[in-house]
Amino acid sequence: MKYVYILESLGSEHFYIGIADDLRARLMKHNAGEVPHTSKYRPWRIKTYVAFSDERQAFAFEQYLKSGSGRAFAKKRL
Repeated sequence: MKYVYILESLGSEHFYIGIADDLRARLMKHNAGEVPHTSKYRPWRIKTYVAFSDERQAFAFEQYLKSGSGRAFAKKRL
């Protein structure tokens, strides 16, 4: 199972989009500062996640959410 997730920073208005096999472990890494891209905006909480059984669909959805139209969709709908 692959999870595409959106994190929301509790200390600022930053969001992060990612993909993981183990969502809880990945959130712990973000909050422990082990992910350089997200370390300065800690702590994080999971805003939204979607589970995929098909790995290709998960990667495609993650790439979509990182696009301009995908960010607009996520902001409005997720």
